[in-house]
Amino acid sequence: MNTNPESFRNAAMAHGLSEAELEPDPLRQFQRWFAEAIAQDLPEPNAMSLATVDAAGQPSLRTVLLKLYDHQGFVFFTNYESRKSKEIETNPRVALLLPWVALARQVKIVGRAHRISAAESFKYFATRPRGSQIGAWASPQSQVITSRSLLEQKVAEMQRRFADGEIPLPDYWGGYRVEPTEIEFWQGRASRLHDRFRYRRAVAEEWVVERLAP
Repeated sequence: MNTNPESFRNAAMAHGLSEAELEPDPLRQFQRWFAEAIAQDLPEPNAMSLATVDAAGQPSLRTVLLKLYDHQGFVFFTNYESRKSKEIETNPRVALLLPWVALARQVKIVGRAHRISAAESFKYFATRPRGSQIGAWASPQSQVITSRSLLEQKVAEMQRRFADGEIPLPDYWGGYRVEPTEIEFWQGRASRLHDRFRYRRAVAEEWVVERLAP
């Protein structure tokens, strides 16, 4: 396995991206690129920026982790009382960006976010490290806190509370699935003449592929 991102980047930029080599299904194309990012041993290749907009039209941006994906969409997990969740509940139109800068690649996803089922959220929550499960109970995400010591006290309280058993799924914690309407694959090229291809959902499950100017 070649885990030299610089070598991969140079080869990918020289080769470029053509429509002829694209998968007809954007999920399969994503699977291919995601696997290549993982193979290059990038730190957190599943890190992605999530853009949301509040009721006043003010956008906000943060990094979340892609945990699941399939033909239904791309899933991340969060506190349902966080800022991002409140904005999604107001306006479910969101955008995601996976910036594999070391490989001169990025994937942009535009779509609508909605909560996944409690059963799906619990299935994932049960796989999280115990410390992360405790953290989900202890942190009032996005709320103002006066000191870190208060957060640490809450962690200690939750550790005592759940000392003798499994940690249940908080009712305010779970996943969102972003159902894509557009997925763009961006391959860096020399002289800023990048290759960009956008899959745009037309009707039903059909996708239209379009080349975009860099």
